[in-house]
Amino acid sequence: MPRPLHALPKAHLHLHFTGSMRHSTLIELARDQGLHLPDALEQDWPPKLRATDERGWFRFQRLYDIARSVLTRPEHVYRLLAETAEDEVAAGSRWLEIQVDPSGYATRFGGLTATLELMLDAAGRAAERAGIGLAVIVAANRIRHPLDANTLARLATQYAGKVVGFGLSNDERRGAARDFERAFRIAKRGGLLAVPHGGELMGPRSVAQCVDDLGADRVGHGVRAAEDQWLMQRLADRQICCEICPSSNVGLGVAERDADVPLRRLFDAGVPIALGADDPLLFGTRLLRQYELAREVHGFSDAEVAELARQSVRSSTAPETVRKELLQGVDDWLASPPAPSPAE
Repeated sequence: MPRPLHALPKAHLHLHFTGSMRHSTLIELARDQGLHLPDALEQDWPPKLRATDERGWFRFQRLYDIARSVLTRPEHVYRLLAETAEDEVAAGSRWLEIQVDPSGYATRFGGLTATLELMLDAAGRAAERAGIGLAVIVAANRIRHPLDANTLARLATQYAGKVVGFGLSNDERRGAARDFERAFRIAKRGGLLAVPHGGELMGPRSVAQCVDDLGADRVGHGVRAAEDQWLMQRLADRQICCEICPSSNVGLGVAERDADVPLRRLFDAGVPIALGADDPLLFGTRLLRQYELAREVHGFSDAEVAELARQSVRSSTAPETVRKELLQGVDDWLASPPAPSPAE
């Protein structure tokens, strides 16, 4: 029997704040506040999504915005992060980098600075309570003006340390990477990792633009890089990690089936990979399921799954002492005997 994946120490580098909410929490908060949820977020959950066209992405974004609307008080932020940290620990995650766009909550919580400080405080408390490393990535929105991204980058650098990276999310078809070059220059000058989304709804050129125009240290998703052998070699040579989210790829129609996600192709090409859950609230699965898919669908052995976990740790911003501890934990997991079969 294979070794239990929940016991494998790992880092989770691609998880969005609102999308990390438990479905049960969404339902409870909506009912407590008398908010109506569409069927797709209630009895028909998880929703059937396909975002490869403009209409599909609009529906996905609308559901996301509705979910965000239930988080109206500071205690909701504390609860969300506390529960998320608990869920991460249950999946074997020992280091989490969670991504948030403070501008999505600024009008509720007293402005951009107050919102970010609230989330950082909630993250710190959640980490201490659950016994997990938890850092924040501030993300700009690709469909907003690049000047807004500049403002967020300056804000993020003021909290460097607790904020570890600067991202760029939303529909990559709506904003060219080069338009946000200044924001990423500000962020990198302030000591933050550059972690823009790319290569999800657009092809390998989108990944290359993240690397060339934004100086990406990691690429959110990046799965479409598998369509270009030269690009994969470049990512492998430079050890630029792709944050691959298999369930999200299928949920949004980037891949038709689990088996169509090119996880094996990227791995065999030497591209560093950090498996991520993206938005469990909308896709219905968390981090552990992504590792299960690697094993069950893509045929990864325990040694290869362990290497996926190592790559997630190496690509993280975890302090060196934490990295060493987690990497040793991965080695210990692999050295342990496989679980006995039921017959034994």
